[in-house]
Amino acid sequence: MKSENENEPVSLGAVTRRPCRSVEIVHGKRKVIVGGNAPVVIQSMTNTDTVDAIGTAIQVKELARAGSELVRITVNTPEAARAVPGIREHLDRMDIDVPLVGDFHYNGHTLLKEFPECAQALSKYRINPGNVGQGAKRDTQFAQMIEIAARYDKPVRIGVNWGSLDQGLLARIMDENAQRALPWSSQAVMYEALIVSALENAQRAEQLGLAGDKIILSCKVSGVQDLIAVYRELAQRCDYPLHLGLTEAGMGSKGIVASTAALAVLLQEGIGDTIRISLTPEPGGDRCREVIVGQEILQTMGLRKFTPMVIACPGCGRTTSTVFQELADDIQTFLREQMPVWKTAYPGVEAMNVAVMGCIVNGPGESKHANIGISLPGTGESPAAPVFVDGVKTVTLRGDHIAREFQDIVMKYVQSNYG
Repeated sequence: MKSENENEPVSLGAVTRRPCRSVEIVHGKRKVIVGGNAPVVIQSMTNTDTVDAIGTAIQVKELARAGSELVRITVNTPEAARAVPGIREHLDRMDIDVPLVGDFHYNGHTLLKEFPECAQALSKYRINPGNVGQGAKRDTQFAQMIEIAARYDKPVRIGVNWGSLDQGLLARIMDENAQRALPWSSQAVMYEALIVSALENAQRAEQLGLAGDKIILSCKVSGVQDLIAVYRELAQRCDYPLHLGLTEAGMGSKGIVASTAALAVLLQEGIGDTIRISLTPEPGGDRCREVIVGQEILQTMGLRKFTPMVIACPGCGRTTSTVFQELADDIQTFLREQMPVWKTAYPGVEAMNVAVMGCIVNGPGESKHANIGISLPGTGESPAAPVFVDGVKTVTLRGDHIAREFQDIVMKYVQSNYG
């Protein structure tokens, strides 16, 4: 790629992060930093009934082991609030030190006040300013939640959502817009209302005694272009850390594509300090999928490294056999399953690249570029699979046990090169 000056290549350097405050989220000895110069943090949310303390703790454990660095739980009833300390205790007994975030709507002021053990067991609160009360009660109930957060030294995400925007504030912004010589579009008015809600509530939280380095903001919407537009403007108007995510990304490939399209643009511009991929799981589907998608977005963009990446070709008429597809899936699953142990025993392994290719066209070349690569025979090719380690062919595998033998080679490479 060339710049306007033919002799000067275009710089494709690293992303420059937007400067912002740093917020610490703590449980015991575990400290997660959001903002500042810290890496982008991945979080998720349970979909269990919080009253089921054991079931919720198990799902939190699964999400944490998949790589979620913060896990949010619903706190919507007295029974749920009463269960929170028990959930924390179950997790601590399982050596799961992931910080828990309490998600509050409508009655959060009551629950935090009446259940101080819940307020203390959580490491962070999420407050939606559009759902803290109506009329005169709104300011009082918001203040009660902020004062409790300040008392227990808990960070707060002030999370505005266009599905539950403060209608009084929206009416005010609409009235102001009507006085303009050239009124904004209804879309621009909505964007402004979201941003003003976040900023005004953050300022009020500070006035109520919550430290500025205890506040994270979000303005979540469901449309890709809407999210990009809102966060670009919000990022220019404050220095609070920002949480990114479509409020309802959707199911399956639609949810993954929409989240990637929106977040990748903002992250490339240095906007975003923590993310959640709000996928709708298929019935009986794996809740951890949203964590993996978030990791893959950050890793493929070069922003973080979580697990060795598997490079695999899409297949074509040369690869009518499914052997390479099965091997790619097996090795990817194997690598991810090993990471809870490997990340401690073999630091740096998350940067490893593994190639599983299906035929001779690009197979050897791609395999040489990876740390370890295998080029399986395509249709009609010789039934042999050369293996390349750091660009050098080391062995050719044949027979019915190629998958197991290749996995052994990967394991030996990890043991020899990391740790």
